[in-house]
Amino acid sequence: MEDRIKVELKDGVADVRLTRADKMNALDDAMFSALIATGEALKTRPGVRAIVLSGEGRAFCAGLDMGNFGKMASGERSGGQSSTGETLVNTKRTPGGSNRAQHAVMVWREQTVPVIAAIHGVAFGGGFQLALGADIRFVTADTRMSVMEIKWGLVPDMAGVVLMKRLVRDDVARELTYTGRQFNGEEALALGFATRVCADPYAEALALAADIAAKSPHAIRGAKRLLDMAPDADQHAILLAESQEQTVLMGSPNQVEAVMSNMQKRAAVYAD
Repeated sequence: MEDRIKVELKDGVADVRLTRADKMNALDDAMFSALIATGEALKTRPGVRAIVLSGEGRAFCAGLDMGNFGKMASGERSGGQSSTGETLVNTKRTPGGSNRAQHAVMVWREQTVPVIAAIHGVAFGGGFQLALGADIRFVTADTRMSVMEIKWGLVPDMAGVVLMKRLVRDDVARELTYTGRQFNGEEALALGFATRVCADPYAEALALAADIAAKSPHAIRGAKRLLDMAPDADQHAILLAESQEQTVLMGSPNQVEAVMSNMQKRAAVYAD
């Protein structure tokens, strides 16, 4: 796995880095496996309170490995198979509905703690969809992004449609999907794909993750559950969920610690 992804856990922050720098962290079969295995392991790893997802080298992720497109052109990839060779429709799916390629992205959205993507260089196609799997995205002004699948005669198939609809207007998603045009970090911010434009996304992502990790982990996870359900749930369900989350938190050890540490003007010490 360290040929594709490295993970370091420090002070509650899991620093997850794609390490296929010589290929601009392009998605080959080993990278898909590493993304899924790493994401699944972090769901239950003790002490994880925030995650930073980034790519080493010149880019966050350049998308699908070019070798896969060569296989498509040669006929090695037949109809009904994904760009990774996976059967698309009649295949085993996760409880959330994802096939293998989709789960490489959705596993990050399924984390119980916030995920911050630090994006530089390029995030094309599958790399762009991977970035959308994070809760928050920091980019450089000159980062280049694209819903690039149309260039290869394909559609976004790594949960891009599910995730884009939560971030941008329908007509914006359509224009970018139909054209595959590239846009920079400044436009990504204006459109809604980026949270912040900064000179050093990785450093700022780590700083934000450290700030989140210093908060009550139970409150952070409860807030994430509420925000995850909000786009698709109705008002009654959301209001009930707010009450349920707050009932569990009020008077709990970590909530008491939050109050006491603020009153005593000291750093809080929370239990996982």
